[in-house]
Amino acid sequence: MKITVVGAGNVGASVAEYAAMKELADEIVILDIKEGFAEGKAMDLNQCATLNGFNSRIIGTTGDYSKTAGSKVVVITSGIPRKPGMTREELIGTNAGIVKSVTENVLKHSPEAIIVVISNPMDTMTYLAVKTSGIPKNRIIGMGGTLDSARFRYRLAEALNCNANDVQGVVVGGHGDTTMIPLTRLATYNSTPVSNYLSAEKLEEVSKATMVGGATLTGLLGTSAWYAPGASGAAVIEAIVRDQKKLMSASVYLDGEYGQKDICVGVPVIIGKNGWEKVVDFKLNAEEKTKFEASAAAVRNMNNALEL
Repeated sequence: MKITVVGAGNVGASVAEYAAMKELADEIVILDIKEGFAEGKAMDLNQCATLNGFNSRIIGTTGDYSKTAGSKVVVITSGIPRKPGMTREELIGTNAGIVKSVTENVLKHSPEAIIVVISNPMDTMTYLAVKTSGIPKNRIIGMGGTLDSARFRYRLAEALNCNANDVQGVVVGGHGDTTMIPLTRLATYNSTPVSNYLSAEKLEEVSKATMVGGATLTGLLGTSAWYAPGASGAAVIEAIVRDQKKLMSASVYLDGEYGQKDICVGVPVIIGKNGWEKVVDFKLNAEEKTKFEASAAAVRNMNNALEL
């Protein structure tokens, strides 16, 4: 099995590293347009094989899409990263052209591939891929909700002073600092509601910290984060290649689900070998529905900037 990661920057390299360490494919291809960059990242990662005990072979290439042929999954991370003070929305003009070109090129060589979109603004880039690729909607997945949910669980565990693996929590809505919706009402600590342990005020703090999780890291690092985004991308790949039928939050194309049509936005889905296989209805309450509608409206506003 082959996996391709387009974009050899911090996020793309992290996706490739985690995929190799989990041995999700026999061959992992990293492609970039910068001369020698992907080849260097691949060499560096291959030199970890004996140290970390993985057998996946990693290949780097400068713009040669023929080396991606036959990929089961293609992860698109390419595009310019956020800088401090920059919103994901400000990336749309540059990254839209990149994502459209990448999608066309990878599908020439891997027409049956499932595409995982990480490039920002993620919901809009996922929508662009759906609208321009011509492949079934279930084969295009925006990773954002998986990352946002991981950050939500981290913040919940921090507030509870517990192990993050004992906490469950899901984020829906747009992958943006003002559009994501941490579902605090449904979050649990070892199957019991977190509201049994945290006040409404504390849960609101957790929710706000989750929403600005990416911006917080951008401010600290001077660029976008990469470890958690890379791990999130690898988690989505794993659900696909191992046919895990895993319930994850992801940006997918809706056709009436959650009251929305002709939009890609984060909702709970089951992910397996065919991509996303169904949307799961979490039965949002009135307040959550209102927030979701506002989030979808904001995503639509971003989509309007696309030239489709």
